[in-house]
Amino acid sequence: MQKFLKTVLVAAALAGAFAVAATLPARARIELDINKGNIEPLPIAITDFVSQGGIGAEISSIVAADLKRSGLFAPIDKGAFIEKISNPDAQPRFDDWKVINAQALVTGRVTQEADGRLRAEFRLWDTFAGQQLEGQQYFANKANSRRVAHIIADAIYKRLTGESGYFDTRVVFVSESGPKNKRQKRLAIMDQDGANVRYLSDGRSIALTPRFSPTRQEITYMSYESGQPQVYLLQIETGQRELVGNFPGMTFAPRFSPDGQKVIMSLLRDDGNSNIFAMDLRSRATTRLTNSNAIDTSPSYSPDGSQIVFTSDRGGRAQIYVMNADGSGQKRISFGDGVYSTPVWSPRGDLIAFTKQAGSEFQIGVMKTDGSGERILSSGFQQEGPTWAPNGRVLMFFREAAGSGGPKLYSIDLTGRNEQAIPTASFGSDPAWSPLLE
Repeated sequence: MQKFLKTVLVAAALAGAFAVAATLPARARIELDINKGNIEPLPIAITDFVSQGGIGAEISSIVAADLKRSGLFAPIDKGAFIEKISNPDAQPRFDDWKVINAQALVTGRVTQEADGRLRAEFRLWDTFAGQQLEGQQYFANKANSRRVAHIIADAIYKRLTGESGYFDTRVVFVSESGPKNKRQKRLAIMDQDGANVRYLSDGRSIALTPRFSPTRQEITYMSYESGQPQVYLLQIETGQRELVGNFPGMTFAPRFSPDGQKVIMSLLRDDGNSNIFAMDLRSRATTRLTNSNAIDTSPSYSPDGSQIVFTSDRGGRAQIYVMNADGSGQKRISFGDGVYSTPVWSPRGDLIAFTKQAGSEFQIGVMKTDGSGERILSSGFQQEGPTWAPNGRVLMFFREAAGSGGPKLYSIDLTGRNEQAIPTASFGSDPAWSPLLE
């Protein structure tokens, strides 16, 4: 991925010749405590960035859409703006923005350099304190204008919440098309907002369970192109593909370790039992981690790599278990009614997301790592497969509504009150969120 050149801006001299650093002073008023249970979205005004042509307005619109989709910000309709920003270096007329209750203001400019690159600048203002909070500029080629917008949205999100954003990311998923009894399933990748879809496989064989490496723009997935399930590694940027190995029996849900050096998966042996194995990607040595007369599947590492969460029906029905990374200390942590599946550890390390089936209803929920504090975020006819945004604040999953004909992708935040449909041209399932791009 292209690395963006970033510099910090200071507010321009105006009238009394002031210069305000792009760092928020301790006395500034604006802040968002996203750890509260009920968060009122922050009113924010995002002006069209000054530019030749419409690229400035396009970038600022993507910034506004990102922030709105997070559920933490309420972009104000541009028709309410009193001041028209023509010089983003000048201090805004703060009274004009306070009267429409814009607690934060974003201004910017997009210009083209002599070498053809775009220079995108933005400033974030606290209108009630009358201070600049942030000011940065980025250089990139025109093809990356959407990505510049996502990076700006991340910078604003981080400045106002104190936590990393998740907008400059991608999602790999299984694109499904064709009749249900002859569904074509191929790998696809898109920006987290559904834009820039491209296909990673040709659909001649079924591809399933793609998972991102936490450290590289690389995925692991399953393919049936040989007639048997095989696990592959795929470099997103180069398209280079590598066979991890051939495994007897059925292979399920390969997933990377936090350092990207191992793949963990469940393998079905001849005895009919499914157990969990880890493979070192350098030596190709395989280590068996569970040895039960049950179905152990869907393993996921904790972010520090010390523990693994998985599901097992060793107690009679599928529940969530946790063990140490070497397979020791296996213990059950879920005790609710219903059947649990697809557990995945949060990148923050504080929660485990899961799918739960209770009767005919499927639920997406989270629990603490000891199994306490279970909360259901979303319920539906048939939904599963949660994946975490890299900041651990948002989940994506797929749902097939009754009579819809196929699955669609959705996101939801940890409050459970901000569910968003992710637009895709075809049906989509099995999403996996990337780390932040570099």
